[in-house]
Amino acid sequence: MKKGLTLSLIFEAQSANYGEGFGNITALKRISRQGGDGYTYISRQALRYNMVEQLGWDNTPVEAMGSGDKKVIQYKPNTSIANYPEIDLFGYMKTDKGSGANTRSAVVRLSNAVSLEPYHSDLDFLTNMGQAKRINANNSIAQSEIHKSFYAYTIAIDLDRVGIDRDIEVTNVEKAKRITDLLQTIQFLYRDIKGRRENFAPVFAIGGIYERKSPFFENRLKFDKQGLCLAPILDTMDSIGDRSLVGYVGDSFKNNEEIKNALAPMTISQLFKQLCSEVEAMYQ
Repeated sequence: MKKGLTLSLIFEAQSANYGEGFGNITALKRISRQGGDGYTYISRQALRYNMVEQLGWDNTPVEAMGSGDKKVIQYKPNTSIANYPEIDLFGYMKTDKGSGANTRSAVVRLSNAVSLEPYHSDLDFLTNMGQAKRINANNSIAQSEIHKSFYAYTIAIDLDRVGIDRDIEVTNVEKAKRITDLLQTIQFLYRDIKGRRENFAPVFAIGGIYERKSPFFENRLKFDKQGLCLAPILDTMDSIGDRSLVGYVGDSFKNNEEIKNALAPMTISQLFKQLCSEVEAMYQ
């Protein structure tokens, strides 16, 4: 079959993934690029956690293996992809005494979601006044880094490996269901963090099903003054040759008309419906 699905997406969110803080400051996860600009990111592990949780797939049995303080939490050796979609799509490592490690590489690959707008060291000043006033106590003070931006990430799926693990293979109906369930979750993805529910539903998406299993549009989604840079996208589409699907929520970016004229996008809903239909047709 030799088919891969890739989708690069942009969503807008605020302060959605924190790392290790210092003192009374909670720090966002971020990276620096040449020139000194810093960009916040949401880790692929955080994205995976929210996808698995919202799919209801976070029920794969786990156990602590090892001894003393060196125990490692892992999936139980008798878990199977036939019963647990999580380890089918996102892989596993299972060990059993005397038999070594049994591994499955991920069928679904995620990149970090990296901000398209630089971070400028904005801080949120926090106190617990509401509680402290009740007992006439002093406020506790904390600071939290804050950043609102558009973020871009890519998902790549090896459709040939879905539902197949050595001598185990699920039905084609189940293979299609697992991928369409994942796509529908990505369409309406969200993340709960620090009392907020951040909307990760995409405002722009581009990709499709291709014979090459490459994440074509990863690192091709760039911003210039809150406008989407079209040249890298158009060049990539031209080099692929195969038709790519483009979805867009109108008026999300400053160069709205330019995007509509150059890419002729459908709605985000139409894109996901078409992708799901193509996945179902492929597994028939």
